[in-house]
Amino acid sequence: MTGPADAVRVAVVGATGYAGAELARLLARHPKVDLTVVTSEQSAGKALGDVLPSFRRKLDLRLEAFDPARVAARCDVAFTALPSGKSGGGIAMLLDHGVRVVDIGADFRFRDPSEHARVYGPHPVPALLGEAVYGLTEHARAALRGARLVANPGCYPTAALLAIVPLAEAGLVESGGIIIDAKSGVTGAGRTVAAEYLFAEVDDNLRAYKIGEHRHAPEIEQQLRPFLGAEVAVTFVPHLLPIRRGILSTVYVRPRAGVDFGAFAKAFESRYGSERFVVLTGVRPPEIRDVVGTNDCAIGWALDAKSRIAVVVSVIDNLGKGAAGQAIQNLNAMMGWPEPWGLDHLAVVP
Repeated sequence: MTGPADAVRVAVVGATGYAGAELARLLARHPKVDLTVVTSEQSAGKALGDVLPSFRRKLDLRLEAFDPARVAARCDVAFTALPSGKSGGGIAMLLDHGVRVVDIGADFRFRDPSEHARVYGPHPVPALLGEAVYGLTEHARAALRGARLVANPGCYPTAALLAIVPLAEAGLVESGGIIIDAKSGVTGAGRTVAAEYLFAEVDDNLRAYKIGEHRHAPEIEQQLRPFLGAEVAVTFVPHLLPIRRGILSTVYVRPRAGVDFGAFAKAFESRYGSERFVVLTGVRPPEIRDVVGTNDCAIGWALDAKSRIAVVVSVIDNLGKGAAGQAIQNLNAMMGWPEPWGLDHLAVVP
């Protein structure tokens, strides 16, 4: 792929996973990117189009094994889309060679090495955790502009945090009793070969999993602590939907005493009224089909008058705003480019 003369050279490390393939697809249409390197450990040596046929005659690149020094010689920015625990050492070497990195994986999402160790195990380069910018773009722009390492948020945390943070920072909700009921398409698990993801297990079915132990719950709590205090705890229950892509999160929060529910609309409008990639639907709950194939997050809200519980519904495409789309939005913010570049397209409906 050859971009304009002033293009930034970009690598996708882990280009044959679902998030990596979506990155390559979106970057191929970015006006300021020259996609120069794609890697895959299992498919090294093969043409990208032979592994992912949708790229045939559109993106003429050959997959290679991830050698940080070789990749760094041919790129300015690298997106790393590797499984948890596989990115840290390679990213440190890329940074040492002057490459800026957006990590799609989970290796740099926690700031505290002890918390990372508790959730994922010991970190290979803990000194870098404090440097990484947590790339929830709408809430991180100031830090993104000069960043050399960005930790892309998880897909579930992206949907939940975009719904909760405006209310928390405005002091509208209690720190206790936050419930996140989240449902995701099967691509959220990556290209995992496991019995629970077989067609016969997923189709015509819906199930909850990892109740009380999912790794995204402490990630969400970390980002809420500055607003709700150190004791914030969320009840996070993920579910697997028999669809390919998309997340719908129904978030239950308790308004603080004396808070008029109209303040919710004001908080969302104040935070997101001018945002290109956050769509406010008000009292109409958004649907997954509203956002599939986009970098959008759609948010609606209502009050259960009897219980005095506020309900916020947030939907994203887990491969878009939950992974590749937000990563490219972060790249645009890092480079000072318009954030819609490479991302400004409509949902795929039906």
